[in-house]
Amino acid sequence: MGASLPPKEANLFKLIVKSYETKQYKKGLKAADSILKKFPDHGETLSMKGLTLNCMDRKSEAYELVRLGLKNDLKSHVCWHVYGLLYRSDREYREAIKCYRNALRIDPDNIEILRDLSLLQAQMRDLSGFVETRQQLLTLKPNHRMNWIGFAVANHLNSNGSKAIEILEAYEGTLEDDYPPDNERCEHGEMLLYKVLILISLLEECGFLDRALEELQKKESKIVDKLTYKEQQVSLLVKLGQLEEGGKLYRDLLRMNPDNYRYYEGLQKCEGLYSKTGQYSSDEIDRLEALYKSLEQEYSWSSAVKRIPLDFLKDEKFREAADDYIRPLLTKGVPSLFSDLSPLYDHPGKADILERLILELENSIRTTGGYPGRAEKEPPSTLLWTMSLLAQHFDRRGQYEIALSKIDEAIEHTPTVIDLYSVKARILKHAGDLAAAAALADEARCMDLADRYINSECVKRMLHADQVELAEKVAVLFTKDGDQHNNLHDMQCMWYELASGESYFRQSDLGRALKKFLAVEKHYLDITEDQFDFHSYCLRKMTLRSYVEMLKFQDRLHSHAYFRKAAAGAIRCYIKLQDTPPKTTADQDDEMSKLLPSQKKKLRQKQRKAEARAKKEAEVKNEEATAGNVSKSGKRHVKPVDPDPHGEKLLQVEDPLLEATKYLKLLQQNSPESLESHLLSFEVNMRKQKILLAFQAVKQLLKLDAGNPDSHRCLIRFFHKVDSMDAPMSDNEKLIWRVLEAERPTISQLDEKSLVEINNHFLEKHEDSLMHRAAFAEMLYVLDPSKKAEAIKIVEETTINTVSINETTERWKLKDCMAVHKLLGTVLIDHNAASRWKVRCADYFPYSTYFEGSQSSAMPSSAYNQIYKNNENVSGEKRSESGQSVDVPSSNGKLEVFKELKI
Repeated sequence: MGASLPPKEANLFKLIVKSYETKQYKKGLKAADSILKKFPDHGETLSMKGLTLNCMDRKSEAYELVRLGLKNDLKSHVCWHVYGLLYRSDREYREAIKCYRNALRIDPDNIEILRDLSLLQAQMRDLSGFVETRQQLLTLKPNHRMNWIGFAVANHLNSNGSKAIEILEAYEGTLEDDYPPDNERCEHGEMLLYKVLILISLLEECGFLDRALEELQKKESKIVDKLTYKEQQVSLLVKLGQLEEGGKLYRDLLRMNPDNYRYYEGLQKCEGLYSKTGQYSSDEIDRLEALYKSLEQEYSWSSAVKRIPLDFLKDEKFREAADDYIRPLLTKGVPSLFSDLSPLYDHPGKADILERLILELENSIRTTGGYPGRAEKEPPSTLLWTMSLLAQHFDRRGQYEIALSKIDEAIEHTPTVIDLYSVKARILKHAGDLAAAAALADEARCMDLADRYINSECVKRMLHADQVELAEKVAVLFTKDGDQHNNLHDMQCMWYELASGESYFRQSDLGRALKKFLAVEKHYLDITEDQFDFHSYCLRKMTLRSYVEMLKFQDRLHSHAYFRKAAAGAIRCYIKLQDTPPKTTADQDDEMSKLLPSQKKKLRQKQRKAEARAKKEAEVKNEEATAGNVSKSGKRHVKPVDPDPHGEKLLQVEDPLLEATKYLKLLQQNSPESLESHLLSFEVNMRKQKILLAFQAVKQLLKLDAGNPDSHRCLIRFFHKVDSMDAPMSDNEKLIWRVLEAERPTISQLDEKSLVEINNHFLEKHEDSLMHRAAFAEMLYVLDPSKKAEAIKIVEETTINTVSINETTERWKLKDCMAVHKLLGTVLIDHNAASRWKVRCADYFPYSTYFEGSQSSAMPSSAYNQIYKNNENVSGEKRSESGQSVDVPSSNGKLEVFKELKI
């Protein structure tokens, strides 16, 4: 390194390297310029100067200098190494690996280059290369602990657990008997636990887990993390069938943490009383009840020991246990009680028992002031929380009118409890009045401007109501410097971006919707890149179990729900863009030429006003940003300007379906169990005329859920398309035809029936379901457009089911009815039928603004609208934590001025 330079310049070169490592870039540049004055063609100096400039955000100059340096000295490992570092900084990992390998051809024993190469191989999951590089590092420096551990981890990741165990045992053989010293006990204990983890995964298939247990117990004195030690020990005991010892150990663990549900589950396994389905015989229920009663006497302060029996108890015993569980929580005033009880609503009959129980408690508190059978009086707040719980209960059961009356009564009882307003907003959202829900959430927010959670909930409600601009203004109250866009993006606030994207999509603003969805996809790329720093950190700090778990998490990162939603949203945007491409300038000119002169003049005036308004808003935003970006020292922080704030450039793609395919492949690879992945695959490939890929999607849909209405639609649409295709002419078409003919008998739904017969059979199986009848009607119209009237009749003859005592029937869902309304209006194209359906649903969903129900805020005669008129002059000005003035309605539990909320 700098060997070809005289001593003075060689020292300067070392100064460049040191300055780069200590981030003193100007000092390094000065030293590099001093060398280049005398030796302007010195390759290594040119490369180091380029690397320094890269750290100063002068990338184009950096690449030029590094390439020039490499050209002047192709046989320098420093030049190749620097070139690799440059590529690595730009996340071009494959190119960086090539550069490192070229550097190692010149200097094969350079530890620094080998270490950098191993990090990139771990990042790119080149596991065989990772093993080879870590072995080379161990050979060169065997007295370094990190090299032993790195080689073991590399073999473990490469599915060679036995080799990893051998390496760790060989490393332990090099240690002295009194190792480790006190300052290294934690790291050594982590290594021993990691070794046991490998042994378990290795020996479980062979049935030799007793060796792993023996190894764990032998090293007990050297393991510092006693909790993890006991958890691993009890896990091995249960797998080996030593249930009595496992039960004792689980009881020891419960003494340490009696609220850990996993310990109770493990204890049930040891007692032979565990079922994955949650179904137990009467004898097992009696034994479980006795077990938990004994545990409750021992851990009376634990909430888990009282809550778990509610899952398996039935009838009167369930009622007694639920009564004992609910009473103290109502007295204490726990707002999350309903969330705790909500899983019980999936158990047949338990929702009815809970309803009778809570109503009985409410009646007793109203009449006697206390619980049934108790002389003690309850505080007034108990009635408040009982009514809140009842409101959430009736909301869950779809009885919104009763739910709203209960929550209104609770608000009237104590108007200062913020949680009540949030509950009411949630009820209104479920009932279909999104604007009113947003207004209630904003009223709750104004009662506590320092609560970030309530602020976020308010933002979410506003986005559901498509009030995006207002939601942005509310979100900015908790962002740094009042710059909501950059900060929410930098904080990776994905729920906000997804909700914004969905709102823009509903409003047909595809550019902004795409921008939000792709921002979420960018976050996942960043998360993938963020693992790079941990490849060296975890080996150095010996957090090996967490490191391996993190790598496994990264490998399945794109199966996360947020990514699935973002990718699906982006694909839907591209499909819509393909179906309705934006108008070109020529098309707009043609439309203008058809207008009358007076209409042209009005249109131009409107456009000029819109441009002026947009320009003024941009200037105001720039002024606010400039004023807010001045630090205490007086320096201005220049923030990058978004060149495409409305996502217009994202819409200017030549082939939207090609862009959609990129995200579709990720969905198919990482979320193959999701029905939506294959539905989108079908839609994209049908538009691309990729018949076999569309058929593959149909097969996957039928495999996952053959009874789903969307699966049925895809099946009928596909074979209707195939049957209407022309006879195959080319070799490719003939091959596709042969594949379809061979595969057709494997589809059990076809069974040599016609598509009409398949459709009729589908209706017979699901004649009581609204969405299945809608799917049948749509496919009936697709197969025979002349049967449009019959299709509409099938939909309109669907009867409304109400909740019965035994909970066997199913209520109509608001979103399903909205989908049927759109089907009647846009697919079957019968506006009279759509109007009749709207009137019918307005009666069924009186709070829905979509159907303009009589109780919704969309109707002038509704109660909320009357409240708005009576209180439109009542408003109070409150100040946010960030010092911004916000005009809000006064907090009285009702909805005022929700149509004119301004921030």
